[in-house]
Amino acid sequence: MIRQAISQRGTARIVAATGVSQEEFLALLVAQPEIPWERVVLFHLDEYLGIPPDHRASMHRYIQERIVKPTSVTQTFLLDGTNDQTRIRAAAALDVAPVDLAFTGIGENGHLAFNEPPADFSTEDPFIVVNLTQQSRQQQVNEHWFDSLEDVPRQAITMSVRQILKARAILCIATGTRKAVAVQRCFAAEISPIAPASALQMHPEATLYLDSNAAALLEE
Repeated sequence: MIRQAISQRGTARIVAATGVSQEEFLALLVAQPEIPWERVVLFHLDEYLGIPPDHRASMHRYIQERIVKPTSVTQTFLLDGTNDQTRIRAAAALDVAPVDLAFTGIGENGHLAFNEPPADFSTEDPFIVVNLTQQSRQQQVNEHWFDSLEDVPRQAITMSVRQILKARAILCIATGTRKAVAVQRCFAAEISPIAPASALQMHPEATLYLDSNAAALLEE
């Protein structure tokens, strides 16, 4: 899809996700041959409010280490939790042209990016500030991004649900037993702000990739 966008439009505009579920995927992605990364425009989904880019849990740092450094991508609009101008700059860049491909995951509580339940399905703002639930904050500790719950910020900047759905195509990855309940709530039930990632059901070109553990509660 990245190669196709470059072939058709000269550039590929992509939104990257972060987290444990994305690590193997991104390692394989940047190793793909014949992707002209200098023609890719890169955004990402979210960032903790108040966390600088050099913090080990920073999404900015995650994207730098896993995409920017291994490739020749130079056109980046990365969020900095300590500099609101980066959000303004990224929002303006999103307004220039549609995103070709967005990568996402699913939180243990069903969040999409950091759109926590009940998510705002109506805002047209490209990025919003949200309060993080305790479940989401605990997930960050369990995944070893922070040492304790007290260390996890209570707010984050996130790409809004409507902005994510504006992408031409969406690729969502969820792995592991801890995601099974969220997958069931989001994809074996009705679309609801209580299950934010269920919004992906509204997108005609969204593809969900699960391992057997994440899919364990889905019926055949």
